[in-house]
Amino acid sequence: MANVIVVGTQWGDEGKGKVVDLLSEYFDAVARYQGGTNAGHTVVVGEEKIVLHLVPSGVLRKGKICILGNGVVIDLPALLQEIDQLVRLQVKIDENLFISKNAHLVLPYHKLLDAELERLRGGRRIGTTRRGIGPAYVDKMARTGIRIGDLTDPTLFRERLRANLEEKQAQFPHHQELRELDAEKVAAEQLEQFERARGFLTDCSLVINDLINAGRSILFEGAQGTLLDIDLGTYPFVTSSSATAGGACTGTGVSPTAINGILGVTKAYTTRVGEGPFPTELTDAMGEALRERGQEFGATTGRPRRCGWFDAVAVRYSARVNGLSALALMKLDVLDACERIRICTGYRRKGEGYQDFPNETGLLKECEPIYEEVPGWNESIVGTTSYDRLPARCRAYVERLEALTGVEVGLISTGPRRDQTILRATPAMRQWGLAR
Repeated sequence: MANVIVVGTQWGDEGKGKVVDLLSEYFDAVARYQGGTNAGHTVVVGEEKIVLHLVPSGVLRKGKICILGNGVVIDLPALLQEIDQLVRLQVKIDENLFISKNAHLVLPYHKLLDAELERLRGGRRIGTTRRGIGPAYVDKMARTGIRIGDLTDPTLFRERLRANLEEKQAQFPHHQELRELDAEKVAAEQLEQFERARGFLTDCSLVINDLINAGRSILFEGAQGTLLDIDLGTYPFVTSSSATAGGACTGTGVSPTAINGILGVTKAYTTRVGEGPFPTELTDAMGEALRERGQEFGATTGRPRRCGWFDAVAVRYSARVNGLSALALMKLDVLDACERIRICTGYRRKGEGYQDFPNETGLLKECEPIYEEVPGWNESIVGTTSYDRLPARCRAYVERLEALTGVEVGLISTGPRRDQTILRATPAMRQWGLAR
């Protein structure tokens, strides 16, 4: 059985939620390896739209094991709200959800600091979700973070929480809300919430490796996308964790040798939320049309996404740093009404051409896209489930993206629902047992 990593190839919001929900049918377990409530995965089951921020979207498949790895940062109230939502939907989780005891907590002071630091940046703001994710990862790296497993020792937890809060209050003495936070009250609330989550805690690395040794298959689910990776993304306009495929190993405690392949998820165009350079961004009527047709509004914040043409330079970069085995091409149907479609094949900066992605922010900001234009197909492909039934011009577009990125497209989304999908029999998809 295959163990496959699902990773975003752009600036997040590529449609990983649908991909994981769809493919989890073929796997025994789904493991989330990084990020927090700053990511939202939207899944449409029947006519119902479900947004999940922490629990892997594979939980909606009956009997699937779902794991929150040590690389995830957990907001306890948000996690419990999500669990309550799943219970209302009659999703069985008692024996299927596992949470790493080494996952770090997002605490109330992290959220206050996130908003304050963004305010202080002024015109240099990053565009965070203000969910406390960055400050939680800062504490993790500073070795002052609090892990969810620490709450099993209330005395130790209270001591560390008090010390952390005093430090934050000393750093921001004029922040009224931060000054008013009471360590004992915060501790009591967290411990009360923890009692509801305690039964899910375990050594998730052991769980995953036991499953692999027993011949079971794991789907590893990331949040955000490659261009938001803390090391390999468009720094500093990035997230605070390792959103690339390598993060799956460090974020769950599994060896790279256990991974059989990597599926990169990409839109048929490009979007970005928040600040930072975006070479193919469209600020005209076409950009607005893509936003409206694709319903490009953040699942977590509701913010309108910036939209632009497909950037093959960026996806080639993602293919290289992740070692992609196949691509999942999402929202292809959004381009149905386009008379002409542009594809960015390279960049130009101060008269110099670039074929490789320069992730230095200042340099990328000055890059202009080099486009080639192809004809659109001008007919609806919504709900098409066979590649051969796509219009010839649509297939030509897919095959041009394959040629430019160097990666075969194994999955094509032709609508938001599970059944509005094409699975192609590429070598990787056959190897993983996802297509014949």
